[in-house]
Amino acid sequence: MAKAIRVHKTGGPEVLQLEEVALPAPGPGEILIRNRAIGLNFIDTYFRTGLYPAPLPFTLGNESAGDVLAVGPGVTEFKPGDRIAVVAAHGAYAEERIVPASAVVALPDNVSYEAAASMLLKGLTAEYLLHRTYPVKPGDTILVHAAAGGTGSILCQWGKALGATVIGTVGSKEKAELARANKADHVILYRDENVPARVKEITGGQLCNVVYDGVGKDTFMGSLDSLRPFGLLASFGNASGAVEAFNLGILAAKGSLYVTRPTMNTHTANRDTLVAMAKNLFEAVGSGKVSVVINARFALKDAADAHRALESRGTTGSTVIVP
Repeated sequence: MAKAIRVHKTGGPEVLQLEEVALPAPGPGEILIRNRAIGLNFIDTYFRTGLYPAPLPFTLGNESAGDVLAVGPGVTEFKPGDRIAVVAAHGAYAEERIVPASAVVALPDNVSYEAAASMLLKGLTAEYLLHRTYPVKPGDTILVHAAAGGTGSILCQWGKALGATVIGTVGSKEKAELARANKADHVILYRDENVPARVKEITGGQLCNVVYDGVGKDTFMGSLDSLRPFGLLASFGNASGAVEAFNLGILAAKGSLYVTRPTMNTHTANRDTLVAMAKNLFEAVGSGKVSVVINARFALKDAADAHRALESRGTTGSTVIVP
């Protein structure tokens, strides 16, 4: 038996219940892992509330790192004792979990369990945004919303390493300092300043090549107004709510803009692409281009408190759940 956080009905953090579950032996193509650290991500709250539907009951969480305990028939890439990290559909909020081998990546010795668990989903998200959705190149100007958050901090650091001028938005002076520490060249306090106006001022009227927007509804129009002609808005999250339907003519009027709603699952559906993305990410961390700061840790039994902190914007950087 292993302890896990189970969701029997959707709702607030109080629906997260710690229970004991029995796991079968891993089947063909599967791996049984012992979690050493579990990632906390805003997408977890979407499933908990029902914004993203999932069959009930279920165990939350996509992201964790740990050790291989056993492998099922046909698994040859991994063996018991291997250090691994994984992003797979549900099941991470647990002491042990069974995952498809196709979702597992080898974890280098120079990357800790906590770093991997706290950044794999965020880091792979940053990887596809910076290298695949809009390949950032030297001289580009990028706008990163929530620049003090987990994904935002990686986007800022990695974007700067790629040679871009990085503009970040944050909600407080304290978070502004974090964004600057994350290599943002300019920081905008979105509660006190008009974001498009400040972007225009910062760029001398040139605006941005790309906006990386994980906030959603509240920032959508401001993101469009921060783009130069032919610029791209990569809307990859809904922290403030889903973006509502809009008239495509707006994109023409604002400069023949592009908008995309990419997902990591689309990119990582191909095993070779997942391995390449993880390798790129781990190399960026290992080289020091990207550093991951764990600012909070919660015990598995306190997962509800972790969600409350996340939803109240009380977290900065990365947070992990420790079984």
